Amino acid sequence: MGFIKYASDVSAPITVAFAYADNPRAVPEWLAGAEAVTLRGETDRGLGARYAIRFRLGPWRPVLNCEITEHRQDAVIGYTLTGAPLTACLTLRFDPLGRGRSVLTTELDYTGSRGFAALPRDRPRNALLRSALRRSESQLRAAIEEVHGTDLVGRLA
Repeated sequence: MGFIKYASDVSAPITVAFAYADNPRAVPEWLAGAEAVTLRGETDRGLGARYAIRFRLGPWRPVLNCEITEHRQDAVIGYTLTGAPLTACLTLRFDPLGRGRSVLTTELDYTGSRGFAALPRDRPRNALLRSALRRSESQLRAAIEEVHGTDLVGRLA
């Protein structure tokens, strides 16, 4: 098992940040490597919503199944990702920081290899996932601030 966590300040109110992240059509704009999202259920948002997310990783195009397994308005969105290369839970947490600002915390809890050679085999994957989560968190923060019309320090763009 592996666990990665990043937190950052977002120059947008919690309602704006959550609304953007809750939109499945925006996922390819902020999730590192995501190319397309296809609806797989009857609802597109909220608890139980299901998607297929196609990734582009060089010449490889894996598709992960995604289900929203945790959803509290303006607080948490939890995605469970399952597929050939990875089984993981991606959680986005939103906390108020003050007037017009919020804290975005991204967490990735994923399964690792087992056995004698697990550590050397998992080391490159762990580095790749850490980099991808950091890039996703940064892209999500930037996209939220762009939608809200502010920059990194909260100034109007």
